[in-house]
Amino acid sequence: MTKGKQKIDFRSGNEMAAIAAAHINYHVMGYFPITPSTEIAEYLDEMGANGEHDVHLIPADGEHGAAGICYGAATAGGRVFNATSANGLLYAIEQLPAQSGTRFPMVLNVVNRSVSGPIDIRCDHSDIMTTLNMGWIILLAKDPQMVYDMNIIALKIAEKVRLPAIVSYDGFITSHQKRRVSYFDDNRESVYKFIGKYQPLYTSVDVANPITIGPLMNDPDQINNKKQLSMAMQEAYEALPAMYEEYAKLSGRSYKMIETYRTEDADAIIFILNSAADTVRGAIDKLREEGKKVGLVYPTVIRPFPAKEIVAALGKAKAVLIADRAESFNGMGGSMSSEVKAALKSDPANKSLVLSRIYGLGGKDLYLEDAIEMLESALEVAKTGKVAVPYDYIGATAGDPNFKFAKVSEPITKEAASPCIITVTENKEKNIIEAKGVKAAELTAMPRRIVPGHSACPGCGIFPNINTFLKGITGHVVMLWHTGCGMVVTTSYPHTSFNVNYVHNLFQNGSATLSGLVDMYKERQRRGEIPQDQDITFILVSGDGGLDIGLGPALGTAFRNHNMIILEYDNEGYMNTGNQLSYATPLGHVTSTSNVGTVGRGKRGQHKDTVQLFASCHIPYVFTAVESNYKDMIRKAAKAQWYAKHEGLVYGKFLSACPLNWRSEAGGAQELIQAAVDCNFFPLYEVERGVTTLNYDPEAKGKKVPAREWFKHMGKTKHLMKSDYDDIVESFEKEVDRRWRRLKAMHEHPDL
Repeated sequence: MTKGKQKIDFRSGNEMAAIAAAHINYHVMGYFPITPSTEIAEYLDEMGANGEHDVHLIPADGEHGAAGICYGAATAGGRVFNATSANGLLYAIEQLPAQSGTRFPMVLNVVNRSVSGPIDIRCDHSDIMTTLNMGWIILLAKDPQMVYDMNIIALKIAEKVRLPAIVSYDGFITSHQKRRVSYFDDNRESVYKFIGKYQPLYTSVDVANPITIGPLMNDPDQINNKKQLSMAMQEAYEALPAMYEEYAKLSGRSYKMIETYRTEDADAIIFILNSAADTVRGAIDKLREEGKKVGLVYPTVIRPFPAKEIVAALGKAKAVLIADRAESFNGMGGSMSSEVKAALKSDPANKSLVLSRIYGLGGKDLYLEDAIEMLESALEVAKTGKVAVPYDYIGATAGDPNFKFAKVSEPITKEAASPCIITVTENKEKNIIEAKGVKAAELTAMPRRIVPGHSACPGCGIFPNINTFLKGITGHVVMLWHTGCGMVVTTSYPHTSFNVNYVHNLFQNGSATLSGLVDMYKERQRRGEIPQDQDITFILVSGDGGLDIGLGPALGTAFRNHNMIILEYDNEGYMNTGNQLSYATPLGHVTSTSNVGTVGRGKRGQHKDTVQLFASCHIPYVFTAVESNYKDMIRKAAKAQWYAKHEGLVYGKFLSACPLNWRSEAGGAQELIQAAVDCNFFPLYEVERGVTTLNYDPEAKGKKVPAREWFKHMGKTKHLMKSDYDDIVESFEKEVDRRWRRLKAMHEHPDL
């Protein structure tokens, strides 16, 4: 095979994954952002906005939805791509065996990250280890060059044996660090020469040959299905070496299923995965200078598991140390320890002594000194012939059993949190709750539930919104925050900005979590375990797209009508992961996955109306509020608390400025937010016991402005100020005006 024309560059692993996907020119990518894999979709969207590929990117409502999109697309006979990390992979994992079990190929990049909780965004291998028994091929890439190469090889092997494939590489280490790389630069000719044309065996859209995909399958068919999966994995094992050789002829880069370094005469060898192999190489070189015989083995594939090659690579060593960046908890080592030990045990001639070490959990760096320590431990075993410590951690530090957290402040008492600023009464004649008496001078009497010292960006709208809302909430408060900017900047262990009880759960399940907490509290009160007269207001705070991925559980909570408040700070994107589009992003606005370019024109769809979704659940109280009208917000907070205590669920939405990603002035939030209200994009209203009331009418006040009056405040909409985008602005305003007219009709007709 003729070697393909290549370009030398300086790129990160995520960039190389995106470049490989663009060169393959996948039909579809279903995706949902999660750090550190998010950049792959961002790079692809940016390239697509400039016409560099034809990949159709579909933003999902969460990783589970993204996996479903990919599965559906794969059944239709095209090439499919995805990327995720950590808990995103776990959220999607239900879909993985469904896809492998029905034998539809695709490629998924798993950018390795620690699985929470507690939440940690840095690298370990606890995510990829959960996929070992899912029926997916798993290739490994220790550096950005391998990310590119393995992505191309993964698709070819996936299509050959009709199994989906994963490319696994280390988050932030491989994904974000740039290195010198090469990639094909011949208009996809070399890539297509290698992968060939995809010819699916069957599809869900072949109307001349209708088929059933994913039927009910019982004994003995299910065991036969799994046997066929095993046979396909064995076929992949047999095909990979030749495929590596074929790719080497095309690219000049040679790979083996098991790579070795200075193992030919080694007494002690480390077996390790991915990027840590480079650190171990440095340690080996240092110890070799001292005359110590040490070596390294690292795999490029762990499914199919190259047991024969592992035995051959490790068989002559007196001692083998297996280093796992994931724990199996009381398994005396991680998953790789168990599998490598089993492989060695299958060889009767093998006499290697084996020890296991856990390293790098939660992103803890593997330093040269750590690698030397592991190698020295293995050398000691080789020398003595005894494994004194068969299993241990590298890099863990002992805690102080006598340590106690100091109390920073005294708990907020019910009396201190109830200064009687607002009068709340039920007007039975009008069937509404009235809240009166908000006076600016008296608001300082309310103690802070969120104390100063968080690390939010200057001008962030989250805390002005939430803190202002809390001015209207009296008594005890328990808060649950979804993952997002607000959570991250307030709770970096061992510090917290919360002066009340606080719980965190992931994007998708905070509403269900708090609903369980609320009902347990009420049940314990009923049983006399908690004082009957103790009164707590339960508040969930979501944002940064948390009611895209979390919408299903939130609507379920609404239908159950728990006694709690759901607050959404809407900053129009997934800001915590770097400003990807959310369903709340307005039409035409720029995010890192709705770029403007020669082809791209910003977000393609209109913004989601979450308020009306919750109103349609017929919960007691729904409202919108903004910081530029603080009295209205505090009045609604008092009403929200009354309804949450007496009738059930409350949902409230704030428009929350994000100067960093809106590219606006940090000190201009009030004017910016008010412009969004005055152009009718974010109307102020409440739905109380099913009756809609407009709280502010820009037209009646003579303050109505065109959309561009709002757009001019933000860099993310500067393109919309140009005449080239008149059609998008017109479509935006048409939809905003339609929704406004609908609200006015509901305001004027209480039965609507």
